[in-house]
Amino acid sequence: MEVLKEISDWVTISNFKPDSIPQESLDRIVSAAQRAPSAKNRQPWRLVAVRKRDVLEKIYSAAYMEEHVGKAPVIIAVCTTNVDYKMPNGQLAYPIDIGISLAFMMVQARAEGLGAHTITTYDEEQVRQILTVPYQMRVVALLLLGYAEETPLQRERRPLDQLLAYDHW
Repeated sequence: MEVLKEISDWVTISNFKPDSIPQESLDRIVSAAQRAPSAKNRQPWRLVAVRKRDVLEKIYSAAYMEEHVGKAPVIIAVCTTNVDYKMPNGQLAYPIDIGISLAFMMVQARAEGLGAHTITTYDEEQVRQILTVPYQMRVVALLLLGYAEETPLQRERRPLDQLLAYDHW
């Protein structure tokens, strides 16, 4: 796998085929999250992979019936165990840690020939209850996975010179 090519070719998938995902692919995607770096190696994520149609439908409802959520054959709820830990710079660690683990899973999904879509538009309390996530934990994001029904065109990206400065602002 050429990682930069996988990243360069990235598009968010919103229309999924109903085809199931092989267990081996799902295992490799979760393994990618397991390998993600985190603040002080706390690895604050816990994942709940949802494949059962009745549970997927409940999450679809909790996600305000967003069409793409209802089409995903697998949804991974990315939860955190460490909501209070702040890094020395004062930032909460878990949003950064979870973001890195999501990125690792999305790149692996692409390598598996799958599409992915991260969402945060859902009723967290409903999702927590559906998945029996402990009260002290947060459901930070949902990762939708599946084979793409269609591949949308890539959106234009800003040029690097608009993103990067060297040595000063």
